[in-house]
Amino acid sequence: MRLRDELKEAAIREKAIEMIVHEGFDGLSMHKLAKAANISVSTIYIYFKNREDLLNQLYIFVADLFARETLKGFDPEMDLEEGLWLQWKNRYRYIRQYPLHYHFSEQFRNSPLIHQQEITEDRFRSAMNKFVKHAVQKKQLADLPPEVFWALAYGPFYILVKFHLDNTTMSGKPFSMGEQKMRQTFERVMQSLKM
Repeated sequence: MRLRDELKEAAIREKAIEMIVHEGFDGLSMHKLAKAANISVSTIYIYFKNREDLLNQLYIFVADLFARETLKGFDPEMDLEEGLWLQWKNRYRYIRQYPLHYHFSEQFRNSPLIHQQEITEDRFRSAMNKFVKHAVQKKQLADLPPEVFWALAYGPFYILVKFHLDNTTMSGKPFSMGEQKMRQTFERVMQSLKM
C-alpha cells in the first residue's frame, strides 16, 4: 500500500483547480490531470475515490481556505460597519492572493455539481449569521430578508471585483479596484443598510 504524501496531494489539488478554471469541469479527467501533474493516474486514486470525490474535496478545501482567510481578525460581535469593512478587505485580499481558488469556487457554486453532495461551510455561515443578528439587535442594521442583506452588503463588492479581475468596466474602460474605490462603494452600501 502506498503512503499518502501531503505535498503530492496538494500538487494534485492545485493542478486540478487550475485545469478547471482554464478548461471547465468537462476539461478535467483523471488521465489529463495525471499527465498535467506528471504523476500516474493510480496516484490520484490514493487521495481521491473518483472524479466526483475529487471535485467535492476541492470545493471543501477551497471553502475552508475562504473561511479561514475571510474570518481573520473578524468577530461576530463587531459593530456592523467595522465588521463588514473587515469582510470586504479580507475578501479582496483572499481574491488577490488566491485568484484560481476564487474562480474555481464561483464555477463550482454556479454549477449543478454543488447539489450532488451536501457541502456546508458551517463555521463561516455561523459567524456571518451571528454577525447579522447582532447588528439587527443593536439596531445598526435594518431587519432585512437574508437575500436582500447579502445583495446589498456584498453585491456591489463583487461587481467591483469582476471589473477588477476583467480589468475593464461595462463601457470597456480599464479598471483597477484599489482601496479608495472600494471604500467609496462601501460607504454607499452602509447607507443602504442602516435603519
